[in-house]
Amino acid sequence: VQLVESGGGSVLSGQSLTLSCVVSENTYSRNNIGWIRQSAGKEREGLAVIDTRSGGTLYADAVKGRFTISEDKSKFTVFLQMNNLQPEDTAMYYCAAGRTSTLVPVRYTIWGQGTQVTVS
Repeated sequence: VQLVESGGGSVLSGQSLTLSCVVSENTYSRNNIGWIRQSAGKEREGLAVIDTRSGGTLYADAVKGRFTISEDKSKFTVFLQMNNLQPEDTAMYYCAAGRTSTLVPVRYTIWGQGTQVTVS
C-alpha cells in the first residue's frame, strides 16, 4: 500500500482536524502529494498539494487560509491541518500522488483509501 490516510472523524462546526497521509518512500521521493475530497453527489475537488522535493505548496481558493498542508520528510508523511471546519467540508478526504503540482484530481495516479470527515 503506497498511501494511507488517517485522522478523519466527526466534529462540530468551528473545530479543527489534522489528517495524515503516510506514503511509501519510493512514492514520496518521486511525486507531489495532494489532498482531494469528494462529497456525496459531487465531483472530486483538489484542495492542496505539496512538492516533496522543494516544499512548495498550492491551495484551492475554497480552503486557502483555513487548511494547511505540510510534511514530515523523516516519516514520509504529509498532513492537512483543517481549521474552522464547516458542514460543507463534510466529505471523504483522499491523499494522492502525482508527477505534477496540480489541484486537478485526474492528474493523480496513486490514491489512498480515504478518510471520512463529518462536520455538524
